Amino acid sequence: MSSAVEEEAPTLVTFGVAWPDLNDGLIYTDVVEPSNNASTLIDLYSTKHKNSAPIQGWLQRIRNGQIRIDGQVETNPNSILRAGLELVYHRLPWKEPDAPYLLEVLFEDDHLVALNKPSGLQVLPGGLFQQRTVLTQLQWRRWKHNSSSLGVSGTSGSREPHPVPVHRLGRGTSGILLCAKTKLAKTRLAAYFADGTSVVREKNTDPEPGTVRKISKIYRALATGILDKDEVVINQPIGMMRYPGVAKGLYIASSAGKPALSKVKVLERDVQGNHTLVQVEIQSGRPHQIRIHLSFIGHPLLGDPLYVTGGLPNCVNSESVDESYAEDGGYQRPRKPVPGDCGYYLHAHQLVLYHPTTNELS
Repeated sequence: MSSAVEEEAPTLVTFGVAWPDLNDGLIYTDVVEPSNNASTLIDLYSTKHKNSAPIQGWLQRIRNGQIRIDGQVETNPNSILRAGLELVYHRLPWKEPDAPYLLEVLFEDDHLVALNKPSGLQVLPGGLFQQRTVLTQLQWRRWKHNSSSLGVSGTSGSREPHPVPVHRLGRGTSGILLCAKTKLAKTRLAAYFADGTSVVREKNTDPEPGTVRKISKIYRALATGILDKDEVVINQPIGMMRYPGVAKGLYIASSAGKPALSKVKVLERDVQGNHTLVQVEIQSGRPHQIRIHLSFIGHPLLGDPLYVTGGLPNCVNSESVDESYAEDGGYQRPRKPVPGDCGYYLHAHQLVLYHPTTNELS
């Protein structure tokens, strides 16, 4: 295996299925717990699932007939619940925002596959993107493979699970995405990422091979302005703040956050265009780390709609929450920029790792 994968590697396979106009909707199941006994239908949903919709949105969903109690449609929001009842909420199918669907295979063996993810494609389901994701294309690819095996041999073959991503790239970030094809590879690769990322050294030059972090991620980015120094080390913690449209909060530069370190190297300065091409190696894996770190030092990514100088969001009054909702009662698309918005220039250029089963490094 060539464990050092770059985007210049020969394309072995391109795969992908065009997205249908509407997705399949979603089904959510809850069982009423004793602690919720004697509460009402609207009380349960507007408290337990308040990140999905405001109370007026849940009232609309209930009256639309989108919730069943033990198999029967219930349209009375004040219906009293008792412990043990099964509640099923059906989120209606919707047209997800446009997204590319073709993926390139840069490397593949029996244990892992490295993909070239295009900008604009989300890795895992979340928010408005529940079907238009890398994960869905991997599922469809595996389903097609199993169907072909069934048609040729009359058996379903090994029926191995579909590959799953072991790390994330932002929706607007392009480049190398690593996916595991076996449980062993998934476990070991997840452990590599949990340990953080660092420059991977040859085993024979490492005095303590067992302590070497086994994966390194190198990105290329286009930053606004001209960086004066050829190399910059950014050691700035990353924390969270409450932010409209992001249920769990927005990651920002914060002294109260978790440690995060990025090594930035200037590759090219465009004085006339007032931007700098940089290479960034991250030695921690905080969400949106490169976008936050470069904006923190005064050089946000070119075209980034969210982060501005200081590593903070490009808007004010971020403590307010948008209570508007869509036809099925769900939150509308956020009016302010959110992390999934595209437009910035960030590419996962190189991934170096010890193979999860052979432990080889090239």
